Amino acid sequence: MAEEKIRVLLVDDHTLFRSGIRSLLQSYVCFEVVGEAGDGREGIRLAGQLRPDVVLLDNNMPGLSGREAARLLLEEVPETRVLMLTVSEDADDLIETLRAGACGYLLKNIQAETLVSAIKTAAQGESVVSPQMMGKLLSGVRSSASRAAMGGAIAPAPGALARSAPAAGAEPAELEKLSPREREILRFIARGQSNKEIARALELAESTVKIHVQNMLRKLNLSSRVQAAVFAVENGLGQGPEG
Repeated sequence: MAEEKIRVLLVDDHTLFRSGIRSLLQSYVCFEVVGEAGDGREGIRLAGQLRPDVVLLDNNMPGLSGREAARLLLEEVPETRVLMLTVSEDADDLIETLRAGACGYLLKNIQAETLVSAIKTAAQGESVVSPQMMGKLLSGVRSSASRAAMGGAIAPAPGALARSAPAAGAEPAELEKLSPREREILRFIARGQSNKEIARALELAESTVKIHVQNMLRKLNLSSRVQAAVFAVENGLGQGPEG
């Protein structure tokens, strides 16, 4: 029995770029490019019509911005996974895109195999952020957490970005569910390190780290390592080896 293909919709105002991505994905038997759109509104219309598994969405398009398109698209087709694929390295774009409901944020200078892997990850219901953007995401969360601690107001947001830091000196009840090893790995995740890097640092098999991460996400009721990183930073676990 043939494996079910991942159905992908491309939304980008550059025709040549869309053609390149289409050609790349069509070289893999696991993908089916079901449509293309040159702007956000057309992307929303096609997503409602075609019901793709994953939408690759540019952020900087005329008319409707990518992050606004993501929000409206997910209201229309909530089961679809939206991956932002953009040139913008702006931390605000990153954070607001994730708040809009996108499951990932990728830069257009990534390697082809990284994009392929990211689409597969998104289709499985997980989140992905370009490594060079993870640091900006966590810095933004740290800054927000610091403002909250000083009494500054922060607009509420869905998902991982909506979690608020505990009162000074308090520890969230969720952390009590984690084993010492899971806490240790969570600190590495908060610094944006991959499973491979964590395995090397702790002298563990990468498969063992993956199991710990899965158990940790389940205990914290989180759906991705991106959410775990945000949670850890908001709760002071990403600053050093001892948190």
